Amino acid sequence: MSIQGQIELPAFFGDYMVLQQNEEVSIWGKDIPGTTIEIRSSWGTTAKTTTNSKGFWSTTIKTAKASFQPQSLSITGSNTKELNDILLGEVWFCSGQSNMEMPLKGLRKSKVLNASNYLEIANNKNIRLFNNARTASVSPSFDVNGKWQESNKESAFSFSAIGYIFGTKLYQNLNVPIGIIESSWGGTRIESWIPKEKLLKYKNIKFFDNLPKEQNKQKKPSFLYNAMVYPFQNFNIKGVLWYQGESNRSEPEPYYNYMNDLITSWRSQWKNKNLPFYFVQIAPYDYTKHRTSPGIKANMIREAQLKIAQDIKNAEIVVTTDAGDCEDIHPSKKEIIAKRLSNIALSEQYGFKDIIYRSPEFKNISIANDQVTLKFKFHKNDFFIQNNNISGFAIVSSDRVFYPAEARLSKDKKSIILYSDNVKKPVAVRYGFEDCFENTLNTNSGLPISVFRTDNW
Repeated sequence: MSIQGQIELPAFFGDYMVLQQNEEVSIWGKDIPGTTIEIRSSWGTTAKTTTNSKGFWSTTIKTAKASFQPQSLSITGSNTKELNDILLGEVWFCSGQSNMEMPLKGLRKSKVLNASNYLEIANNKNIRLFNNARTASVSPSFDVNGKWQESNKESAFSFSAIGYIFGTKLYQNLNVPIGIIESSWGGTRIESWIPKEKLLKYKNIKFFDNLPKEQNKQKKPSFLYNAMVYPFQNFNIKGVLWYQGESNRSEPEPYYNYMNDLITSWRSQWKNKNLPFYFVQIAPYDYTKHRTSPGIKANMIREAQLKIAQDIKNAEIVVTTDAGDCEDIHPSKKEIIAKRLSNIALSEQYGFKDIIYRSPEFKNISIANDQVTLKFKFHKNDFFIQNNNISGFAIVSSDRVFYPAEARLSKDKKSIILYSDNVKKPVAVRYGFEDCFENTLNTNSGLPISVFRTDNW
């Protein structure tokens, strides 16, 4: 309930915020039950509603075309809230675990490659950043812990490197105000980010009724969704960027279903069944060496992530087999990831149709004369580039013992032909199913292919 009859707004309705352009955007809050709420905008639209019996109110107001002209909102109930220096533009929501949370300044010993280049251009009042602090809750929350800030060297320094560089690339190409909301927490499993009602069908998940006092123990199923996603409700966004999966590698089998649940529940929350959901495949890292975890389990997470992108409409994946670090779980090449995410958005949402943004994908396998031919599906006019040192392919016969394969390109550079002196009558192929695989198979677009396998052993 509002305090002493004063209107309450979630923190993301504040000065310096960015509202999604040309939409009926949602605005909500609290006040005394039965109070009339009036909203007036400096761009000329208005809205009116009344608080319910519990004091909650919600309405929509039409925004105008994107503009660098600062705007304002006046929200009047039992008192008046004035929100100033608002921009109308494009808003994106970033979430996940540490590789999304990792700021431009780096994370402990891990650094962000080329961070200084982005800090040099960070003073830009037309890019706005909302950094939501780590918070957990047993039940869905009303508010979040953060505030909008203009982009400058200080705010960008501590903001998600991927989110910030993504926003910069959008700004450079669209020339409209950009708002980036970052709500992530390192070391979290995907179950933490899914609403409880979606998880009840899983018998292996244990739910908790109390919030642990120690913050690091608060990463329970649904707790982060309640505190770091639900409060944004249907605050209008253009799309979602997601980077998570490392913490689920110990149990990769249900990850496909979890991710499907996460995407569908978030789309339901934002009342948009086709909300763009662009995510990052977990990057190469030597889990066997550094985490005593079999490399195949991380590859099963990558496999599930690729399948989600193939199965769900308006969900796209960034393949990272060339952007990892076998010795660092927080690789430095965040710029590559952010550029690829921005290329997806620019092509899919903003009409830049000449961009090749989707990595080639395995299509089918044929076997003849002890040779294997792999055909791939290419995005637009992409193709493989000749390379005499292609590694990562392994073939196997019915004995299920894999051997490294010699690989060469077909004449049309659309297929790969494999052979091994150790394998007669091959039956299956794996690519990149190693402890830490780094891509050597190049394409004209520069996009690597994902790890994959043709067996299901």
